[in-house]
Amino acid sequence: MLVTAPDRVVVHGHVSPGFEAVREAFTDNFARRGELGGACCAYHRGAKVVDLWGGIRNKQTGEPWEQDTMVLVYSATKGLAAMTLAMAHSRGWLDYEERIATYWPEFAQRGKSQITVRQLLAHQAGLFAFNEPVDRSVVADLDRLAAVMARQTPAWEPGTRQAYHAITLGFYESELLRRVDPRRRSLGQFFQDEIATPLGLDVYIRLPESIPNSRLATLAPPRPLDMMVGLPIRLMLNGMNRRSNIYRALMTNPGFAVALDEQRVYARNLEVPSGGGVGTARAIARAYGVFASGGQDLGLRQETLDLLAAPPIPPTRGFFDECMKGELQFSLGFMKPCRSWPFGSARAFGSPGSGGSLGFADPAAGVGYAYVTSQMGTRLTGDPRDVALRNALYAVIA
Repeated sequence: MLVTAPDRVVVHGHVSPGFEAVREAFTDNFARRGELGGACCAYHRGAKVVDLWGGIRNKQTGEPWEQDTMVLVYSATKGLAAMTLAMAHSRGWLDYEERIATYWPEFAQRGKSQITVRQLLAHQAGLFAFNEPVDRSVVADLDRLAAVMARQTPAWEPGTRQAYHAITLGFYESELLRRVDPRRRSLGQFFQDEIATPLGLDVYIRLPESIPNSRLATLAPPRPLDMMVGLPIRLMLNGMNRRSNIYRALMTNPGFAVALDEQRVYARNLEVPSGGGVGTARAIARAYGVFASGGQDLGLRQETLDLLAAPPIPPTRGFFDECMKGELQFSLGFMKPCRSWPFGSARAFGSPGSGGSLGFADPAAGVGYAYVTSQMGTRLTGDPRDVALRNALYAVIA
């Protein structure tokens, strides 16, 4: 179905009967909320009820967003990475309460011997930055990267504070998965083999050379005024301080830009499991839809799904995040809804990405949802475009 937005942007796709309000919200995003190009998809109780796309995938060329357009989703990748460890848990390879050093003995160096898998996945390990230089060559060599991670000293006693492991988390997750997987696959390879391929998903944690640039949306940066209005002043000031936690976590060694490539849009054959995922909203929603509706298509055990839906466990000093300078809640690699960042029901789990993307599963409502965009936003507690879509979706299923 084609729908022309008020500013003449053509919206493609379909919604099931009763879900027309989501299409209206998606159309309104172009007219009222500064949307450039993007896509939204939702599954409800296993059925795809929303699948929409439209606008521009490349602001410089004006090329349209197509049905199979993929885009970088930054930290929304964390949810995809967490799915791989959930698979490992379901297969009995991994215990969330076990010490990481049980699986990865070298990790025990420098005060890390007692860190549990749960603490790491909740950003409570104090390992949000690397002290040693880590560039693209180190990221590409998993054995070198593992040695760097093993030598890292926690910033404080693990389990006492929370600090967003913006980039490092995925690297630790990947090495942990390599240690428990009988085939010693990297996280990106495991995701492709065990989740993306069986479900037929157009989403990659390691983008291959075979994907042409024409399938990739480029990200348009936010206007300076939008950044001033949308970002908390305390976080902005910390982001400019090279010694701050958030600067070290996000900007250096290797920094979020390691996922970008001037010639190929995004880096190819390079795994950044905390911020380098590239895919469609349809693929991300489908994966979350399986997690929200029993997990049979991936052989997930109910015990695993119950753990993902359970309330998060705070560090001893509470959920205040020493990087983000506000309250956030994480559990088993996913973000959990909280007062400052609500989404879905209390049992929901997912991950937002810088710029506005979001994917999550809500087992209480039977919802798998994803939104992606080519126009980066600045709101840290839910992009207005995404919030409008979710509000419309939940108004229907409520």
